[in-house]
This record gives sequence, C-alpha cells and structure tokens, in this order.
Amino acid sequence: MGNSNEATANVTEEYTTKKLRRVLGKKELISMGLGQIIGSGVFSLTGVAIGFTGRSVVFAFLFGALFSLAVTIPSIFAGSAVRLRGGQYTMASLLLGERFSGFYIIIYIVGNISIGMYALSLADYLLALVPGIPRVPLAVAALTLFFVINLFGVKDAAFIQNILVIILAAALAVFAAVGVFNVEPGYFTSVEPPLFMGGWKGFAMAAIFTSFATTGGGNLVNFSGECKNPTKDVPFAIVLSTLIVTALYAVIGFVAAGVLPVEEVMYQPLSVAAGAFLPKALYVFFVTGGALLALSTTLNATFGWVTKPVLQACVDGWFPKKLGKINDKYGTPHYLLILFYIVGLIPVVAGLDIDRIANMSMILMNITTFLVVVATARLPKLLPDAWAKSTFKISNSALKVICYLCGALLVFQNYLLIEDNTPEIIIGNIILLVLTFVFMVVRYKSGKVKVEVSWEEE
Repeated sequence: MGNSNEATANVTEEYTTKKLRRVLGKKELISMGLGQIIGSGVFSLTGVAIGFTGRSVVFAFLFGALFSLAVTIPSIFAGSAVRLRGGQYTMASLLLGERFSGFYIIIYIVGNISIGMYALSLADYLLALVPGIPRVPLAVAALTLFFVINLFGVKDAAFIQNILVIILAAALAVFAAVGVFNVEPGYFTSVEPPLFMGGWKGFAMAAIFTSFATTGGGNLVNFSGECKNPTKDVPFAIVLSTLIVTALYAVIGFVAAGVLPVEEVMYQPLSVAAGAFLPKALYVFFVTGGALLALSTTLNATFGWVTKPVLQACVDGWFPKKLGKINDKYGTPHYLLILFYIVGLIPVVAGLDIDRIANMSMILMNITTFLVVVATARLPKLLPDAWAKSTFKISNSALKVICYLCGALLVFQNYLLIEDNTPEIIIGNIILLVLTFVFMVVRYKSGKVKVEVSWEEE
C-alpha cells in the first residue's frame, strides 16, 4: 500500500505547477520584461502605424500606452496579491470562475499565433542584411532555435536574455541618439503630409498597433510560479519595463517618421529609416544588435512564459495531464513547448501577413482580456486578506473605476479592429468562439475537469 501511494504521489508531482523551480528574481524579470516588450512591435509595426497616422506616430505610441495599461491591469493587481502558478489562466479562473477557465485557455492558445509574427519579422530583418535567403526557412530556423533553448530550463533562458537585452539596449540607443539629429526640419509644422493625416480613426488604429508593441509586460505574470518573490517583483517589473519601453518607443517613432518622407517609411520596417542616416557599420550593428536581438528576446521570453497557463489547465483536466509533463532534469513542460512551436509554425507556413496575424491575435485575446479586466474589480471581495497586504492596494472604488475604464478601452479597440478586418477573419473568429464555448461546456460536463486552487498567498 505504501509503495502504491508513493507511486501516485510521484505521478501527481510530475504533472503539477508546484514543481516549477522558483529561481527568478527582480533582475531576471525586468530583463525578461524589456526583452518581451521590445520585439516585433516596434520593428515591424512602427511602419504600419506611420501608414495610418504619419508623423503623429510619436503621439500614437504615448496614447497606445493606455491600451497597454488596459491589458496589464489584472496582472499588476492580481499579481501583487497572490502567487499565480498558472499565470493568466489562474487569474482568469480566480476572477471569473472555473468554467470560464476552459474557454479562456483555448483562446489563449490560438491567440499566441503571434509567435509566428515574431519569427517572420526576424526573418525580414535578416533579409535586409543578406538578401535572397528564403524567408520561410529563416523564420522556421528562428522558431526552432528558441524552442530548443527553452527546453533546457527558464534559468538558462533568462541568462541568455540578460546578455541579449544589454546588446539590444545599446543598438536602440544608437538609433535614437544618431537619428534625432537627422530628423527633417518642420516635423510638427509640415503641411504635407499633415499631422494626423489619417484623421481620428487613423490615429486610433495607429495607437492600437503601437499598443501591441508595449503590452508584453503583462505576460510576466506567467512567470509567477517560478519567482522567488512574485507579489512584489512581478508587478514592479511589469510597470517599470512598460514605462521604459514606452518612452523609448516614442523617440524611435519620432526618428522613424522624420528622417525620410512619410511615403517612404510607411508600412516599412525600421531598417528602411535606419539606412537613411546610419553609417554602414552602425546600420549593421542596429539590424543585428537591435532588430534581430529584439525579436530574438521576444521569442525567447515568449517560449519561457507561454506554456505555464496551459500547464495548469492540464493539471485541472481541460487537457490530458500527460500533455503537461515536466521534464525531471530541466523542469520544463517539453510537450507544451512543442505545442506552441507548432502554433507559431502554422502562420509562418501558411504565409499570413504580419498585420493580419497581429489583428487576429488581438481580437481574440481582447475578448477574454476584457472579461478578466472588468472582473479584477472583484479582487478585494475574492481575496480580502491578500489584497489588504498588496503593495499595489488602492481603494475599492478607485479599483472599479480603473477596471471599467480599461474595459471600455478594450471594447473601443476591438470595435476598430473588427471594422478594419476582412469578413473572412471576422467569421473565422466567430466560428472559433462558438467552438470554444462548445468545448468548454462538453469538457466540463464530462467530469474530467477538477480545477485546483493554483494561487498562493505569500
């Protein structure tokens, strides 16, 4: 009997977020946050934002930070109250109930097709250095590299991240410092094209795309189960990394839209603007140390956090438990890493455009994020003791106002995204939402779902 119980305990331990190694501190989280945020957004979507609003892109970055705030609010407040071993999945389950967690996790998996966008953007910048190399094999190689790195554990991935972020910061500093002295005269006074050239709607769309570039900080909550002191370090790292990157992006947007005529940089990667003013040596450093490493750090960080919500969903029975098996030697959920490797591979092989990938992932994720954001107002009622000890504690009324305003921003954002999208993508999203709802109902009624408490008071 004793041996049988021991065997059962070992099996349970093999498929649990409790087994995650708590090795990350504030320094690693900030590095992961900066690397996660500075990625495909600024390098591939700045040109798209310029196409919508011209030189007003500098204001779009600042306004887009409000959309970023709307997405990160639950991670900041809930992450400051308790350790969330399943990250965003645990947060959704806690705030909205265990039934909703099944709906959330399907949308979460599909929404992360954005992994493919990072790989495609990285390939585009490699092509700027070495034209003629096939784009898709490059993107596949990038996905494979960071998939393999993260198979060996989050600590090693974080160490590599620290080195890459230092080089990345130097490259971006070069672009900003040299670029501001090469901006054409009359940036804010030029008649053609005028500021806000796409009107209010164009500016709003630009803000939405720039917000996609600054929302990565909230994903740090998915490292909560691997942190030494998550309730203090995770929210701090989210806020600090988001503020730093938003300020940096505003300067980069100013340079990108000002060194060449707008029509030459709209819908183009940053390498086009950089080539106009950087000497050859600095240009190569910017593309390799800046663009390539920014996208590399985003891919690296994403593979690091993306599996944790699904791991907890496996523990809870939404998926087969074996899918969430943790490698004994490296402490990584290797089957789930393979899952997201495939998720990232699909849009790459399918040849989807970067802006369409961004649109699809944002529409889906915004729907579930809206529900979680509004439900965050219930945090003081759900976790009164933990909330009372939180370093980010505010009055209940202030929390409600913030959550409802952020929810309204997300509704507005999705309205614009849906209006700007093709009927095929909209219909596809609706079908996926219906199928996800059916999965939630059928799986929950099967009796296989047993949602455990995956949050812990510190």
